[in-house]
Amino acid sequence: MRKITVIGGALAFVLAAGLPAAASTGFTGFTGFTGSIGSPEVAVPVASTASTASAASVSAVRAVAPAGTKYHWGPVRSAAGHSGHAAADVWVSDFSAETFVVSGTLRDRDAHRGHCAYVRARFHYAGGGTGWARPSTTCRASVPFRLSSDGEITRVDVRVCLLDAGRVPFRCHVDPIKAETIAGWPR
Repeated sequence: MRKITVIGGALAFVLAAGLPAAASTGFTGFTGFTGSIGSPEVAVPVASTASTASAASVSAVRAVAPAGTKYHWGPVRSAAGHSGHAAADVWVSDFSAETFVVSGTLRDRDAHRGHCAYVRARFHYAGGGTGWARPSTTCRASVPFRLSSDGEITRVDVRVCLLDAGRVPFRCHVDPIKAETIAGWPR
């Protein structure tokens, strides 16, 4: 089950539980209805209020989602010298996050049969050491990808390549992304 659905349902329940308090004060929030929530003429709007509260709570959760903490790094293309290329439109999370995320869209722009696009991230951890995320590949025109770290990092190297028919990466390009580089960027 998705987190947004669970959180939205929990918020809808909390909002619905707060409605009887509003009813005892002579709540008139619905056009043409007055009185208490328990009265027969108000029974239909209460049901619609729960669904409205659920929709409002889900949109409120989305507004608070980590999308506001992402930075657009931009496009990263595989190396030149080939008739086609792989490209990734890269977004990164805030470096202060416990789990750093590199996400975006991976595009295969190579007309050769069997050549595909490939993206992978190498994380340089704050405590020392490095680690690779599992690669994301596609032979389609475009596909979303999400690569995440296992802890706080100081740098990430985003590697975009083409894959040959034997699934070996070639024509790779690496963009190193550091916290200092994106420190003054707008979100």
